[in-house]
Amino acid sequence: MSVPASPLGTSSIGARSTAVPDSDATVKPMRADAQRNHDKILAAAEEIFALDGVMVPIDIVAERAGVGIGTLYRHFPTKEALYEAIVVTRIDELIAAADAYVADTGAEPRGALDAFLREFARQASDKKDLFEALEQSGFDFKARFADRVDELLARIDVLRKRAVEAGAIRGDVDTQDIMNLVMGTCHAAGQSGTDDQAVQRCVGIVIAGLQPISS
Repeated sequence: MSVPASPLGTSSIGARSTAVPDSDATVKPMRADAQRNHDKILAAAEEIFALDGVMVPIDIVAERAGVGIGTLYRHFPTKEALYEAIVVTRIDELIAAADAYVADTGAEPRGALDAFLREFARQASDKKDLFEALEQSGFDFKARFADRVDELLARIDVLRKRAVEAGAIRGDVDTQDIMNLVMGTCHAAGQSGTDDQAVQRCVGIVIAGLQPISS
């Protein structure tokens, strides 16, 4: 699954680290000043890569972030590490957003799924230029982040199943089908230069198509 983002600046929804942890190491929380620099670098990198592509020299990212090149390299030793952090931030924010809908067991099931899919589409639309630039660099999203993508799909599957059990959507469409439709809509909208309002309208059509089939 190709992941647009959020989904989604670099605000943190939830408590996940934007670094890719070593399985044998304990990740220590950053000091407040280090976290600020980390977030400024990510925000600057996202903006520059989206506008000018990923071949921009790394010192330009440091300059835009207002930090020294040494500070940037302490956080991100390689350009690929910076790419990874950007993608992890986006996926983890989507996971946290899905978690919030899953945790709200009192929410109307169709409404919860609808709201999450619209948030997913909004983030995908907002960050399409950034992720197109990363894809053009040859960065392999699928191989590097398969586990995180599976986590996200598992959350969405909970929302889908609740909506099916409530009789709010048809039961013969699985989670991957739904995400393929939403992502396809976002991709097509991006190719045609459609704005977010139009993207949301198209996603609404996809959601309407999930209604149970009348007998």
